[in-house]
Amino acid sequence: MLKKEKIKLLKKMKLIRLAEESIAEKYSDQKMRCPVHLCTGQEATAAAIGLLLNKNDYVVSTHRSHGHYLGKGGNLKKMLAEIYGKTDGCSKGYGGSMHLIDLNVNFMGSTAIVGNSLPVGAGLALTIKIERSKKISCIFLGEGCIEEGVFHETVNFCAVHKLPVLFVCENNLYSVYSSLLFRQPKNRSIAKMVNAMGIKSFSIDGNDVNKIYELASKELPKIRSGLGPRFIEFKTYRWREHCGPDFDNHIGYRTEKEFQKWKKKDPIQQFQTKLLKNNEITKQEIKKIDKNLLNKINLAHNYAEKSPFPKPSEALKNVYAK
Repeated sequence: MLKKEKIKLLKKMKLIRLAEESIAEKYSDQKMRCPVHLCTGQEATAAAIGLLLNKNDYVVSTHRSHGHYLGKGGNLKKMLAEIYGKTDGCSKGYGGSMHLIDLNVNFMGSTAIVGNSLPVGAGLALTIKIERSKKISCIFLGEGCIEEGVFHETVNFCAVHKLPVLFVCENNLYSVYSSLLFRQPKNRSIAKMVNAMGIKSFSIDGNDVNKIYELASKELPKIRSGLGPRFIEFKTYRWREHCGPDFDNHIGYRTEKEFQKWKKKDPIQQFQTKLLKNNEITKQEIKKIDKNLLNKINLAHNYAEKSPFPKPSEALKNVYAK
């Protein structure tokens, strides 16, 4: 990976982290009136995959979609305006945090329903194949999707038709408050299961942005060349509560010890430390990056707060099912 690509990766991860920390900090102001599902600790996958995808590639996502949207090149101002419920939001204020869409970067939508975006992503991939283009449909999902029937149907369809799909599974061990141990068979490998279903699959550390970038950069060209879909399971961990701006280790579904163990694997800190060690960046340059990003985020919040709310008369505008 070239130095300039490494700096881009660091900036993307930091943008996602700092933007979400600003949401967490301001959420108690009661101006963002929708639920928020933050991806703090999971930034590496969104940053690396987003950097490698082309602008015209399609992306669909989950309820935890801020990182995926920003990783794909989505507009920070419009994302925050959407979370504030404003008309300048990327979904015109209709969707809130869980329903982001931005056709300018082919971010085709996120959804609150577990597994709901899987067939949409497959449909986009089928369109790509029919049109014989070199695009890719990237489907972000959590490990909880594996427990839905639609996952198995989508995997089977994509495998049979050799569709140009990249499945990005962020396995953060928990579905709301339920550990993976209580939801799926012990010691089952998700990647091996999907591989047995006909899709070449991988399972790697979701906190190592170098490994993520290297693997995805090898597999994306294969998908584009018609070799069929790929499935990558990224083992990661969300730091904050399932839904909301706070930390929730005290309620008992996971331990503080487990949290601290994963926090030491912070993908941003690990990557930044390596760059410093290899003299690929200086502490002064890092401070400058942080300052510029924080200014950008503050401007985006100001933009969102000043944006008008939608008018009641616009309630059915751009609604295609009544």
